[in-house]
Amino acid sequence: QVQLVESGGGLVQAGESLRLSCVASGSSFRIGSMGWYRQAPGKERESVATITSGGSTNYADSVEGRFTISRDNAKNTVYLQMNSLKPEDTAVYYCNAIIMLAQPIRYLEVWGQGTLVTVSS
Repeated sequence: QVQLVESGGGLVQAGESLRLSCVASGSSFRIGSMGWYRQAPGKERESVATITSGGSTNYADSVEGRFTISRDNAKNTVYLQMNSLKPEDTAVYYCNAIIMLAQPIRYLEVWGQGTLVTVSS
């Protein structure tokens, strides 16, 4: 019933910026916390940044000060502004959201398809 569609990934040089977007679509749902996760080649998936429905944010130490997560509840969208990108930021970035569905009421963890960010040195 709910899908997350990500966009904004691409190939950039070190020091440049990218902005990722994730739009939730569907019916009879509310969005709770949202977040961005990433998985680099040969590494485990890690949390990058999360944001609650009230706007509280949390960042991984590796991106603190460089990345900014934000959301537009009216547009059912979460963003990740990535500045001063480094080669070690190269990964597939996944959008995540906690969704409340109605009829019956239940909570689901929903993931996007992932968008590839490649940072060249």
